Formats: sequence, structure tokens, C-alpha cells
Amino acid sequence: MSITNEHELVGMQKAGEAVAFTLKEMIKYAQPGMTTREIDEFGGKILADFGARSAPYLTYGFPGWTCISVNNEFCHGIPNDQRVLQEGDLINIDVSAELNGFWADNGGSFIIGKDIHQHQKLVDASKEILQKTINTIRGGVKIADIGMLMETEARKRGFKVIRNLGGHGIGRSLHEQPDELLNYKNRFDTRRFKKNSVVAIETFIATDSSMAVEQNDGWTMVGNKDGFMAQHEHTLMITDGKPLILTAMNEILN
Repeated sequence: MSITNEHELVGMQKAGEAVAFTLKEMIKYAQPGMTTREIDEFGGKILADFGARSAPYLTYGFPGWTCISVNNEFCHGIPNDQRVLQEGDLINIDVSAELNGFWADNGGSFIIGKDIHQHQKLVDASKEILQKTINTIRGGVKIADIGMLMETEARKRGFKVIRNLGGHGIGRSLHEQPDELLNYKNRFDTRRFKKNSVVAIETFIATDSSMAVEQNDGWTMVGNKDGFMAQHEHTLMITDGKPLILTAMNEILN
């Protein structure tokens, strides 16, 4: 969507705050010994307290309020009672929701407890790349140039990007134009970011794989060459200068 008035801006800010606060609290809540279902139910209650509705559940009938992916699961992990978190696990939580007709999306990867499997370098790379990307995006900037920046920064750090996942426009629904905001340069993409438009920008930084493959459950995605992936995501309003981060409350880049 393109924000054209104060009502739309306030609506997007409130939706952004709902998903951002939920993500922040879920990350704080997650501990070794908990199941992913417990964490999802905790997050679902926070969304409900805001009056917000889970976007993946509402849009796709996803079997959970949020997506929680663990270790080799890259994204769209289904919360369940069997997956018990262990010390050192790499976790990704993605929270998106609708509130009063406005939609926002955010996510973050983090390590449970101590970093005994040395995932921190990957997590930090994802955070740094998202920060650098946000600092560079403004109205008129080529979408493909942002993709090139993300892949260049990943390679500098010894990582790859996932080529079949990307960010997207958002606002009046979960996925809008511009779609396919990729983590690499698509030389055929001549689009530019437009001032006042709303986008969800997300990193997909991986150790070994360059593609994500769907599993038999119809949701969970893993790498085509295994390994691990970190993702961090903010919903932004594009301006002439630095974007307005509508999900800043999640503090994922701190």
C-alpha cells in the first residue's frame, strides 16, 4: 500500500507495534525445555490482547499463530508439542498480523541460551545486512540494487543468500506489490522503491544453501544443501530519507 493520510499511517503504526511487541516478548519468553507450541500460544495470546489476528492463519490457514523454525528449518516451521528447544538451538520466529484492516510483518533469528554451536556469526551477519539495507532504501532507489547490496554483504562475511525467498509489499493484505524483494540482484528488475509505500524487508542469509525446499508437511522449508539460515525482518514506510521502521519496537537489531 501507499500511505496517503494520517489515518493510514496511524493504522500501520499500530499494526506494526502489535507484531513487534509480540515478537520481542516471544524471544524473551523462549527458554530451553519449552516446546514451540508453548511459545506460539504465548505469542497468540499477546496478538489477541491487541485485537490483532494472525496473518498466516487468516490468509493461508497456517496451523499456528506464528511461524517458529528451529535449526535446519529455514522458515514456516509449524509450532508443535514435540519440538522441545535445546540449549544452543538456532530459532527463527516470524510474526505477522492484521489489526483494524492493516497488516504488518516482522521476524528474527536468535540463539537459545549459550551459543554452543557457533551460530552467532550467522545471526549477526543477518542483523548487520538488514541494518545496512534499511539505511540505504529510500524513494527512487532500484529494488535490484538493494538485492545486490544484500548478496554482496553476505558474501563478504562468507555466507550465501536464499534466492527463492524475498521481502514483499504489505499494508492492506499480507503480500502486496512490490513482490519478490530478493536478496540478490535480478538484472531484469527495473522497479524502484516508491516514497510512502510500505514494504516488509527481510534477509535470508545461509551457511550452505542457496534455495529453500518445502517439506512434506506442506509448510516447513529447509535448505537444498542443508546448513542453517538466519532471517531478520522489519516493516517499513519508504521516505525521501531513511525509512520509517513501523516494527522498531521488536528491537531485533539491538
